[in-house]
Amino acid sequence: MKIILGDWSGRNFFMPAHIRPTQNILRKAVFDIIGHDLEGIRLLDLFAGSGAVGMEALSCGAAEVCFVERDPVCVKVIRENLALLKPAERGLKAEVLEQDAFAAIKALAREQRMFDIVFFDPPFDQKLGRKALKTLLTHDILTPYSYIVAQYGLDEALEDAGGLFKVIKNKKYGTSNLTVLERCEAK
Repeated sequence: MKIILGDWSGRNFFMPAHIRPTQNILRKAVFDIIGHDLEGIRLLDLFAGSGAVGMEALSCGAAEVCFVERDPVCVKVIRENLALLKPAERGLKAEVLEQDAFAAIKALAREQRMFDIVFFDPPFDQKLGRKALKTLLTHDILTPYSYIVAQYGLDEALEDAGGLFKVIKNKKYGTSNLTVLERCEAK
């Protein structure tokens, strides 16, 4: 796979053989919606897989990306990809947390970490989209002007975001749905 946007556009990265990657068309759609200039942004990439979305964000100038993945093979691949791209040489922070996404959200809230964009793409067969959204909404890790970007299976629907977020994009891409929510009220 290749990075499609930003400073690292065209650079190859490793992909674990056993995962369903976020396809180029969908990654491009995400950044067309939230923007290509992410300077200063902090992004949380839950169920990170290969880390493709987080690497695109770093390529577009995100100041910090936290990759959360519990599969040790995927974690190893993310670390290898980051070693190739060397974000620290550009003054960017990349952190990899090898743990369950829901435990990570709770731990990040306890540490009072805040993110401007949260992307999640759980395994479709486990139908974790609603649970991920609910967990994000009940733990204070989102800045006042944040986005939640969710990719999930066609057989799942996301619940209401409790009036805190409004849907700015909801579209089917192949075998998945993409929903982008924007925070509609500052805390």
